[in-house]
Amino acid sequence: MSTGNTHHYAHHFESAEHEYESSKQGVWIFLTSEILMFGVLFVGYMIYHHMYPEMFKYGAKALDWRLGALNTVVLLTSSLTMVLGVHYCQVNNKQKAVMNLAITIACGAIFMVVKYFEYSHKIHAGKLPGMWFTADTHGFENLPLYFSFYFMMTGLHGIHVLAGMCLILWVLIRANRGEFNENYYTPVEGVGLFWHLVDLIWIFLFPLLYLV
Repeated sequence: MSTGNTHHYAHHFESAEHEYESSKQGVWIFLTSEILMFGVLFVGYMIYHHMYPEMFKYGAKALDWRLGALNTVVLLTSSLTMVLGVHYCQVNNKQKAVMNLAITIACGAIFMVVKYFEYSHKIHAGKLPGMWFTADTHGFENLPLYFSFYFMMTGLHGIHVLAGMCLILWVLIRANRGEFNENYYTPVEGVGLFWHLVDLIWIFLFPLLYLV
């Protein structure tokens, strides 16, 4: 809890610095578990890509790299505005902090709208994962496997984008109340780290699914 420029740390911490370091360490531990989760999917994708290179190459042709590139630019922009949002919270500039956090949420919304159009096209074409695949395989019997990876990896990432948007909205509301200042900005920095991880994962997903 913070009042004015004074942050009253929880009783079970020795100091505000101790609270900050413990909170940040907890965020990093959580992010490590997220990396491990996505890492398993990346490894599985690469294994099956090695086993069926031509099938994965054909499957990738169904993706529009331009939409993927657009979403990449959108998320990179959101990373910049997230950094600025954290910075302006640290220097106690409420107006600019709220503005940049709002832009970050807007970028997340644009990303999800683009992904909606991508998903809609594939669902309409019957290019669904596993047993729900109804499109022509064009001789690639394992083609549904590619779309299983596509929907699993991008879908899980999309859930993280939505979760990140909700978290950013939470810190935006608190920033608008003036709860953050040069002495207390732990929540917004922790949310920022999570958002940067979400962006980083997409940096790997884009070339892996759309370009390789």
